[in-house]
Amino acid sequence: MPRPVIAQPEDVAAAPSGLLAPDTSGMNFYRADPALTDLLRIHLPENLFRHIEPHLDRLGELAGGHLDECARLADRHTPILHQRDKFGRDVQWIEYHPAYRELENAAFGEFGIHALSIRKGIMGWPDKYPVVAKHAFTFLFNQTEFGMGCPINVTDGCAKLLANFGSEALKAKYLDGLTSTDMSKLTQGGQFMTEKEGGSDVGMLTTCAVQEGDHWRLYGEKWFCSNADAKVVMLLARPEGAGPGTRGVGLFLMPRFLDNGTQNHYRIVRLKDKLGTRSMASGEIKLEGAIAYAVGKLDRGFVQMAEMVNSSRLSNGVKSTALMRRAYHDAMTVATNRVVFGQRIIDLPLGRRQMLKIMLPVEQGLSMSFLTADALDRAEAGSQDAAALLRILTPTLKFRATRDARKVCGDALEMRGGIGYIEEFATARLLRDAHLGSVWEGTGNIVAIDALCRAVGRHGAESALAADLHARLDDSGSVPQAWRDNLRDLTDRAVSFARDVAAKSENEADARRATSALYHVASAVALAWESHRIHEMRGDARRLLLSRLVIDHRVTPSDPFRLTENAVQAKMAELLLGDRAAGMSKVGELVLAA
Repeated sequence: MPRPVIAQPEDVAAAPSGLLAPDTSGMNFYRADPALTDLLRIHLPENLFRHIEPHLDRLGELAGGHLDECARLADRHTPILHQRDKFGRDVQWIEYHPAYRELENAAFGEFGIHALSIRKGIMGWPDKYPVVAKHAFTFLFNQTEFGMGCPINVTDGCAKLLANFGSEALKAKYLDGLTSTDMSKLTQGGQFMTEKEGGSDVGMLTTCAVQEGDHWRLYGEKWFCSNADAKVVMLLARPEGAGPGTRGVGLFLMPRFLDNGTQNHYRIVRLKDKLGTRSMASGEIKLEGAIAYAVGKLDRGFVQMAEMVNSSRLSNGVKSTALMRRAYHDAMTVATNRVVFGQRIIDLPLGRRQMLKIMLPVEQGLSMSFLTADALDRAEAGSQDAAALLRILTPTLKFRATRDARKVCGDALEMRGGIGYIEEFATARLLRDAHLGSVWEGTGNIVAIDALCRAVGRHGAESALAADLHARLDDSGSVPQAWRDNLRDLTDRAVSFARDVAAKSENEADARRATSALYHVASAVALAWESHRIHEMRGDARRLLLSRLVIDHRVTPSDPFRLTENAVQAKMAELLLGDRAAGMSKVGELVLAA
């Protein structure tokens, strides 16, 4: 479990009266998160874990220190679009605060997060990194800066699309720049998909592509384009004469600058004034005959782009979990240092209960993020079972973790009280940023429909999920048999419910509830399996207590008129909010207790 933060005298220097609780300034977010270490040791080979741990430790220190201050400044000093250069030429450019450039240097330069699973040799590792390792860095970086998560992700996605579907000539021209960690050579990517005519309904897009020799010219508008001045953009357009719907859509690569150094024929009309992720430039783009190049087969554009979207949804879930973890760190810092009515908040029954309600979705998100990342690693290695599993896990994670982040960040803000609403503290920014996750790459309704009507209804991916969860329970021998049997039954019921919802279109209204049920049950199984593995490694089975709390509080219907707090609940809270390990025997008794 994350260790409670106990303030040292120097930590409260900013509040000499001792009346205000400190914040997370100066915290090492990696060292404060032993659960992250445990899950990485479970999912990664030991030699790889040992290699990346010093880098994670450095990023954890930067995220709680210098980069956090940069993120605060970049959020306050937002990008500015200039229509001309200083000589009066019509050359558009976006001005960024120096703090944003510092964040770029860390993300793209020092840690190369955008290229970890594509390029060999980053941070001294001779091979590419598995997705699990990459998202450990994503998780830490986004605890300090969520806005730049988009440029990192879309640059990664552009490189993958180009590597998988681009011609040899296009790869030779653009791939090295997209994966470079040399800031003087880096080519950041963008993804321009959304249009006024069709946001989620991509088949309605009206951007037109007209062939001209070995390239195409694009005409139309893109309505929400993040990383608006990216040097290489992947986008969808309908080739002239192509049919309607998504089958008539092609994938194109559009450079920001032409070979002669001039800007391509498209304009940034304006930058968006956003609720959150203010540090990063999102804009409206008008295509005025922009030169672009076809990527892959023209009638497979939507299918190819969907691969990028699926990867982005996993990244989205990881980022939302990062926001929740940062919110938890802040709430715990307050709870362990703020004294009210003569007691610390963490020692008060309602305070402890609220901290558990913040903790539980965080740990669910962490477990499901790495379960999904592991499935992606295995799918890319050729496992068809993992590919089917990934098909259901990705939208399920995206749907639930992003929604949980909104509430967790709000509850953490409330733990600090009115001062948490002030922009000088991170909590207000976390809450603003958290709302992006549930609309980015599909709103809740769209993603729930994808999970139930498509992943389950069309592809039968729930069978792969059921098989995986049953296998994890079989592999959790130290977990009490009665609890494993309970989880098996709940797994089968959640899968059966998902099938019922997917069977008929009139059941669509239950898609959100069924997706949440899959997520909660899968996370309860994952937490139980992790408790077994961690207990084997270092004798700590407390993660099993979280498995029970998921079932008690997020799956089982509750009687609103029944008292729930008792000695068992109090003991579980003491163990989960403390930093002492507990063996399986002790934990098992609590999990099975009434």
